[in-house]
Amino acid sequence: MTELGPIAWPPAPIRTERLVLRKPEARDRAAVIELFTSTEVGTYIGGPRQRDEFEREVPEAPKRRPGLFVVDLDGAMIGIVTLDRRDPEHPVHVRPGTSEAELGYMFLPQAWGHGYAAEACAAALDWCAGALPGEPVVLTTQTANERSMRLAAKLGFTEVQRYEDWGAEQWFGVWSPVVLSD
Repeated sequence: MTELGPIAWPPAPIRTERLVLRKPEARDRAAVIELFTSTEVGTYIGGPRQRDEFEREVPEAPKRRPGLFVVDLDGAMIGIVTLDRRDPEHPVHVRPGTSEAELGYMFLPQAWGHGYAAEACAAALDWCAGALPGEPVVLTTQTANERSMRLAAKLGFTEVQRYEDWGAEQWFGVWSPVVLSD
């Protein structure tokens, strides 16, 4: 994955009805560790990271990178949303040989089932549509991840194909922003 391109980063915080999408801060460290070491979160992404090892790797001051939003609820991190560039060498694309924007997300288990992922991802997609007008956004999830499959449909992603990777069936979809013409 690479940067999004010529976009000023970080953008101003994005506010939704209940959430703020913002750059990472030092106060997010404990939640980042919990997120990446959670057995539940790791179920469909290759398993959790080893906690003691991950704690040693995570810096005290967060690394900021284009495309990474912390999802904040009432002043506390509950997840992350990412918009990265899909590697042009990846075998699955909507436009072969290009590096489309790819949506990713991870939320702490206590945030599941409240609509926060849909709200945060929709806000990130709206921001992306303004920052990269007309560019499609892709998403990959395991077909076994029913919650993620429902979220992809709710956000308006349409299936492009299914394929086998990481020992599981993957679903690959695309979201295209509506571009109004004059």
